[in-house]
Amino acid sequence: MKALLIVDVQNDFCTGGVLAAKGGEEVAPIINKIVPNFDLVIASKDWHPIKTKHFDKWPPHCVQETHGAEFHSDLNTANIDLVALKGTGTIDDGYSTFEATNINLTSFLKQNKITELYVSGIATDYCVLSSALDSVKEGFKTFVVTDAIRGVNVNPNDSEIALQQMKEAGCILIASEEI
Repeated sequence: MKALLIVDVQNDFCTGGVLAAKGGEEVAPIINKIVPNFDLVIASKDWHPIKTKHFDKWPPHCVQETHGAEFHSDLNTANIDLVALKGTGTIDDGYSTFEATNINLTSFLKQNKITELYVSGIATDYCVLSSALDSVKEGFKTFVVTDAIRGVNVNPNDSEIALQQMKEAGCILIASEEI
């Protein structure tokens, strides 16, 4: 059984958002196209409180119950089976979807007999990276859908470095048309 993980395709990470990944919204139609190939679809949201230590590092973004925290309108949410909320506390960064506070993602995936996890979304160099690395650590065969991710790229090569880290950790880099 295989699952798709859609990481943080939220307004604040797309064009016009306070922490936009260049072309972040471009992942939505690619993700929408591949969703039917999966037994289970999980989407994560950064879901930060108004005050958090996380905002010492980043501008305030994806604050709970705000427009910036909502999924981008181009993402078809009708087939999402579970929304995992992360970064919900005042001291946690919540980069990895495996740090979600409303669900134990590992247990949920195992209960649903998921053995393969395909990772898509934003940002390649932070939340996608952390989620993919944790997926491998938790024993899932992990794929990263390279045309369905976008990076923040604080430094110009951050996404490339992240992809290399994922590959070295055992992730399989795959294009959406290969699914």
